Amino acid sequence: MPARKRRPEKPKPRSARRDGAGPARGRRPALGLRRVGQTNEWELVHPRCAQQRAEDLAEVAAMIEAGETEIARDELRWLLNGCPDCLDAHRLLGELALVEGDVRLARGHFGYAYDLGLAAIPDAKGTGTLPCRLPSNQGFFLAGKGLAHCLRELGSEAPAREVESRLLALDPSTAGHRVRLDRPSGQPPS
Repeated sequence: MPARKRRPEKPKPRSARRDGAGPARGRRPALGLRRVGQTNEWELVHPRCAQQRAEDLAEVAAMIEAGETEIARDELRWLLNGCPDCLDAHRLLGELALVEGDVRLARGHFGYAYDLGLAAIPDAKGTGTLPCRLPSNQGFFLAGKGLAHCLRELGSEAPAREVESRLLALDPSTAGHRVRLDRPSGQPPS
């Protein structure tokens, strides 16, 4: 009697997402973390797919500067199809949504980008800083500040303060720094 073919197993669903946004729990972090030289400073290491899209992100920045926001938005969505954990693409989509007055959508994109960065940082870190001045960390800090702004706009003061406290703990030099959120920055970190 011939052997019965086994049905392929259905893929298991991703674990529940935190607060409805951000990377799925239990999944390997998309971003990594590496020490800068022999210092106690750390920098985010973006996934290879995001690094390969740096030129595309620069083109998107030029589109935004030229006022071609619809084309820029479509390009960012296309980039996310190939690299869903591209922190800077989510941040730029958040900035575009905020400019258009869609605070909830902006909060989603900023929150996802912020969560991507947090997932790369061990909870028990406490052994150094994540300097905002490093280009690979800037998108994370901009996303965090954008998230805090959106949370305040949506009436969530305590979570906004929590995000700001976390950013301050990661880089004390960011105290008092404000991000201009009236138009997209258009300049992704390299």
